[in-house]
Amino acid sequence: MPGEREVDDTARRDGGAVLPLRRPPIRQSTTVRSDLVHVFTTFVRTIGVWWPLQPMSIGGDRARTVTIDEYTGGRVYETWDDGTIAEWGRLAVWEPPNRFVMSWLNTPAPTEVELAFTALGPALTRVSVEHRGWEHLTEDQLREDCSAPGGYSTGAYSDGWAAALAASVDVIESTLP
Repeated sequence: MPGEREVDDTARRDGGAVLPLRRPPIRQSTTVRSDLVHVFTTFVRTIGVWWPLQPMSIGGDRARTVTIDEYTGGRVYETWDDGTIAEWGRLAVWEPPNRFVMSWLNTPAPTEVELAFTALGPALTRVSVEHRGWEHLTEDQLREDCSAPGGYSTGAYSDGWAAALAASVDVIESTLP
């Protein structure tokens, strides 16, 4: 009906309060023509090669590489030309070769990113990203620019994850054993 706001089931169970729907996570995926172990290992260990630092970094032109510490609690960070470290997040879950989950500190309030790797066959792997936790951000924060204008509200994060995954495929497939 006009003027009526949508509510989720949780809001109805909580005494009928009208709450806005949760902000959906960003989900992107791609397929890579390689086996699961190679895809996971190459994705993680060569992120500094394939991640599009320009424009997707904290340091801009100063950013030189990205590194993932391969253990629960490990950092995900970029290193600048002067050796400065800019942390992107910490690994909350580390389950090679199937997935890792990390905090994401490159948003106005922390969010969470999960990368999942699924074997679709002996030489075909799906890489999926889910970037969630947007409900922790205000409307103004959702509109803040990321690597592209407009942030979450305009789909810039979704486009960014699609570009990053596409870049990873090129490198992973070029390093096939």
